[in-house]
Amino acid sequence: MLSENLKKSGLEILECDDLPLAQKELAIRELDLVICCMPFPGGDSLFSVVSTIKSYAGEIEIILIDHHIELHTAMQLAHAGVYCCFNRPFCLDQLKETINQLRAPGTGLPPRKKARAGSDAQTGNRYVRGNSEIAQKMYQQIDLIAPTRFNVIVTGETGTGKESVARRIAVLSEASEPFITVDCGCLSKELAVSELFGHEKGSFTGATEKKIGAFESADNGTLFLDEIANLEYDVQGFLLRAIQEKTIRRLGSTQEIAVNTRLIVATNESLLKAVKSGKFREDLYHRLNEFEIIVPPLRTRPSDIPVFIRHFISEINAELNKNVRMPDECTLTKLARYNWPGNIRELKNVIRRACLFCCDDRAIDLSTLPAHITEYDPRMQFPGQMPASVTIRTARSVTVDDIKTALSVTRNNKSQAARFLGIDRKTLYNRLQDELNS
Repeated sequence: MLSENLKKSGLEILECDDLPLAQKELAIRELDLVICCMPFPGGDSLFSVVSTIKSYAGEIEIILIDHHIELHTAMQLAHAGVYCCFNRPFCLDQLKETINQLRAPGTGLPPRKKARAGSDAQTGNRYVRGNSEIAQKMYQQIDLIAPTRFNVIVTGETGTGKESVARRIAVLSEASEPFITVDCGCLSKELAVSELFGHEKGSFTGATEKKIGAFESADNGTLFLDEIANLEYDVQGFLLRAIQEKTIRRLGSTQEIAVNTRLIVATNESLLKAVKSGKFREDLYHRLNEFEIIVPPLRTRPSDIPVFIRHFISEINAELNKNVRMPDECTLTKLARYNWPGNIRELKNVIRRACLFCCDDRAIDLSTLPAHITEYDPRMQFPGQMPASVTIRTARSVTVDDIKTALSVTRNNKSQAARFLGIDRKTLYNRLQDELNS
């Protein structure tokens, strides 16, 4: 079933019923990707299968599909060289999207091999999908809203990838190019009007030539307004008129210009609170808020961290002409337990630094990480409250009593309790459900 579906997507598929047959094929063919549907006949373990494939095919990309791969196991597999893990039942479209990430346009090469061939043009703008449950809900929202012409508010902490979400919506939408970005956080009132709507020559001091504004440039495409909450209140009125009338007027002109521009705005604060405090127009808020997507912070999706790390290492290896490997298990665990206040942007900077310090052909280890990460203790989020008997351990060793203690300390905040215990929230729910059913 899987082979037939992937063939319909234009992929060339070779099927093997068992590991020995796969070994023979890997020895004589040059392939780009191996998808392992576990369990294999013969009872081979996940790590045994990965080791065998690597021994025959070298640095080939591997995707594993099994019944239940826990977070700590997925991290170990990522260190062993597995690109991605899926648990049954899984979404076929998600698997196809992951495969598309590994395929460079016009070639059958994964991005890592393409980078070694001297071209990294695609890696900088690739949309990397995480596998966590909370991330999947966000992707479902993106897929739902993208084909429409709805205006969208993208809300999330600094560094969570709000612009990447906006670009993804634009790519999947019915709107054609272009995708125009304006950072509202650094615009004065006068500059904002000019940037958004353009100006005529001589309309103000310094206007030595005509300027096309962002709205006009994004006609039939998408206009992304970052940090929309920082837009001056007076400018918000001009923006509201442009949305309502679907026309704009350049500064210094009386001519109305029709525009068909889809708006996606981003903010790291609540626009509704800004409305209540009088900093943001309520009528503009309702015009923009036809749909809202909340981008989850990285600390709530630790199982996605290895996916992002692998992507960043691939990018930076191409940039530095190195072959730095995935972090060892101890380092991955440390990275997964850090609270990442700067989110994905901070993670990328940390991995860039680690790759710079790391020797070629070596794995990133704790010595290459900054001290604030290696010395980070999740228990410091609850100083003087968490009993010493509760310690950070592997997901499998966390008991129901540990979970109950953590929930008591965090006032039943399941996300905080899961982060403290070093497990994902789904595992926490499953343990509690098992307790109720026993």
